[in-house]
Amino acid sequence: MKLLVTGATGFIGSNLTRFLCSRGYVVRALCRPTSNINVLSDTTVQIYRGDVLDISSVKRAVDGCDYVFHLASYAKNWAKNPQAFFEVNVIGTKNVLEASKQANVKKVVVTSSCMTFGTSKGEPRKESDRRSMDFFSEYESTKSYAEEIVLEFVRNGLPVVIVNPTRVFGPGLLTEGNSVTKMIELYLQGKWRLILADGSAVGNYAFVEDVVLGHWLALQQGCLGERYILGGENLTYNAFFDTLAQISQRHNTMIHVPVWLALAFSHIEVLLARGFGIYPLITPRWISIFSADWVFSSKKAQTELGYRITSFREALQKTLVWLNR
Repeated sequence: MKLLVTGATGFIGSNLTRFLCSRGYVVRALCRPTSNINVLSDTTVQIYRGDVLDISSVKRAVDGCDYVFHLASYAKNWAKNPQAFFEVNVIGTKNVLEASKQANVKKVVVTSSCMTFGTSKGEPRKESDRRSMDFFSEYESTKSYAEEIVLEFVRNGLPVVIVNPTRVFGPGLLTEGNSVTKMIELYLQGKWRLILADGSAVGNYAFVEDVVLGHWLALQQGCLGERYILGGENLTYNAFFDTLAQISQRHNTMIHVPVWLALAFSHIEVLLARGFGIYPLITPRWISIFSADWVFSSKKAQTELGYRITSFREALQKTLVWLNR
């Protein structure tokens, strides 16, 4: 069995690649020439240099593969050229699907985001819910557009399944895609003491090992054209940091930052980014995102795929052990 992974040098992608290689599969990784492949040096992965925006390189990587995991995306909070979100998340996805169709790939698993469903209002969001609100960011809108392209390919005969991870954390690369673990590390160092507003906003936190296994289960048992939320526990910011303090035995004094102050800071960050090219720590749109509730249910994935959720406490304990290694 030959499998291709795009986005293999990212947080989830590198964990998935390692998972697949450890099970003896022939795994290829499509990596940009500028990507640091050292994260995969302890695996048997075959590196194919290319870019999802270069369909010829995608075709070379896909040729002869039985299955494809498409994780490559532009998952940042800002871009000097906002068109980058559309190019990577939409055009890149279309190229991977087109190449997979031409190569007669048996199944493709496309990694999207829980954010395409929108915020929750009282009840946990699930796969059958229709989004009825505007998008907060280019990331959300382009990932949602990419899902529409997936469904079009499914209607035209390509076997594709979509997975929608929530806020993923755990051992692995400390990139922007693993911002929750970066925040945990800063907390342990005494450098993170901020909670947005009153701390009552809710997020869903998924352990990376669960999400990786969820990808594999989606390949094996996912129904074509279906979406599966790969999540974990729903927690307020206050509950998140209370649990972190209990398990780590580090009780930092936390500061609640009003939304208006966070927005003011984020506007300054964007001005600096535009004027001097300094990458912003946060943007106004993402302040709006983190101020809202993102409550999700993974019941469909649990029922149809056999997806399992590691408790937040256990996942956090494993993460702390890894950070203190």
